[in-house]
Amino acid sequence: MTGVPAAALRKLLEGLDRLEIPYMVGGSLASGVHGWARTTGDVDMVIRLGADESEDLVNVLRPDFYVDLDQIRAALNYQRSFNVIHMESAFKFDLFPLWKDRYEQMKFSRRRFEEVDLFSDEPLELSVASPEDVILSKLLWYRRGGETSENQWNDVLGVIAVNRDSLDLEYLREWARYLKIQDLLERILAERHEPLR
Repeated sequence: MTGVPAAALRKLLEGLDRLEIPYMVGGSLASGVHGWARTTGDVDMVIRLGADESEDLVNVLRPDFYVDLDQIRAALNYQRSFNVIHMESAFKFDLFPLWKDRYEQMKFSRRRFEEVDLFSDEPLELSVASPEDVILSKLLWYRRGGETSENQWNDVLGVIAVNRDSLDLEYLREWARYLKIQDLLERILAERHEPLR
């Protein structure tokens, strides 16, 4: 169980599809798709959003979501996230505009569609970060958080455990060097892939 209300996620995806805004689910939801699912209080999503699309996004989402145009504009200007909150469920989605960074562009280009049944009996097709990119992103957040988050570490362990034989290790090592997390990658690849307790 992820804790993500299916109706809220469907509404958000419908809005993005209507405007033809490409997206990629990341964070704990993506690690749940590729590894071990756990309850999460929000969903992280990268979207390719132009400044000229901001008002349209607000207009499309506003009937079902709390969304603030000024917050979106600030996010685009200062390369930070903004959130939209589904009013019926009070569930929060953190939306990250796609940055121009080489790795972020590469990660977005490698997203893939997966049929996900974590929410209900009816599967939902989602554009999700690849297993390798979930691993790299989670290790980066683990480092930025002072290397203390058991949730981040366990999420990576789960993705490795489920995908061990199909991971592109060359890709992982190349981008881990770029992100300066190669020590964390080698450490977690060498670990037993069971959750910390």
